Amino acid sequence: MKIPKIITLFLAASAAVFLSSCGGTKKTPPVTYKNPLDVAFGDPFVLRASDGKYYMYGTSETGTGKGFRASVSDDLVHWTDLGRVYEGARPESWTLENFWAPEVYEIKGKYYMLFSADWKVNPDNEGENFRIGVAVSDSPRGPFKDLMDRPIFDPGYPIIDANLYFENDRVFLYYSRCCYKNPVASEVADWAKKQGWFDEIEESWVYGVEIKPDFSGIIGEPKLLLRPPLKMDDEQAEWESRSVTSREVNRRWTEGSYLFKKNGIYYMMYSANFYGGKNYAVGYATSDNPLGPFKKADKNPVLQKNTGKGGDVTGTGHNMVFTHANGTMYCVYHGRTTKTGERRVVFIDRLEITPDGKLIVHGPTTTEQVIK
Repeated sequence: MKIPKIITLFLAASAAVFLSSCGGTKKTPPVTYKNPLDVAFGDPFVLRASDGKYYMYGTSETGTGKGFRASVSDDLVHWTDLGRVYEGARPESWTLENFWAPEVYEIKGKYYMLFSADWKVNPDNEGENFRIGVAVSDSPRGPFKDLMDRPIFDPGYPIIDANLYFENDRVFLYYSRCCYKNPVASEVADWAKKQGWFDEIEESWVYGVEIKPDFSGIIGEPKLLLRPPLKMDDEQAEWESRSVTSREVNRRWTEGSYLFKKNGIYYMMYSANFYGGKNYAVGYATSDNPLGPFKKADKNPVLQKNTGKGGDVTGTGHNMVFTHANGTMYCVYHGRTTKTGERRVVFIDRLEITPDGKLIVHGPTTTEQVIK
């Protein structure tokens, strides 16, 4: 006897429901990963591009490369090296060496790379002559070419670690003034001198300024947004001064800034201490305006070495934040482990903004994590 088609379809559907309730249907396993990733970058930056893929850019592991490489991933777990996507130090370029901290932004079908490098124009033969420039490409895979034959602007001192924030039709540039030739009087400096360790302490400071949408220059004057504490009883002084108090170097850093907005609040994350040491760590500050004033959080640092808790991760810093396609926020940063030695490698950990506005980085982790 021939069974009517409608009954056949009903029986098939019923069987599928039965198998599903009995565990007969295969469930897609969760996507997992383990830090550090197999990408040797310092100052990592992840772009979630309009093609649905994730692109990662960064400083070469030694920091001495003549340009920038990139990697691409579909799932944030498996990364494919794309090779050199920006070639610096060419005869027609304004750049010379020390190519650091690239960030790439997709704007109206073009891709713009902000980065820092040594400027060829150096009449006083300065030991540090970094400026910020921009390169452009039709693809996130490159090749990126210098947009101009000069840096975006010259503040008269070396600057690094460019970061952009877009709001309506305005664009804001954040950067770090280098420690070079910037000695600052403070109680920490006085203390270090009394110990007979250092005669002076140089500092780097984070600035912000509005920038022209075509990247040809700035609008107005840069504003000082973040700097190390002057007083030793400041609650931020201990963690931001570890490179000095451990007698590592006569510098205090405020660098690697990254700005994002959540629930009407501007969050600026930043790194402190020597980027090549174990004490590199991340804190954050908040404001109701993209150009401040910013107030540092009372629970800093939010990311630091975990060797005091039985882990083996040190040198965690220069982070950025991106939102996964599923809506989860992630913090991307570099660090080191016992296994990787002095090589800077990439970590990705979940970032959370609590209902009361606190920022939490759930890391550094080296155990298996699930992409949520």
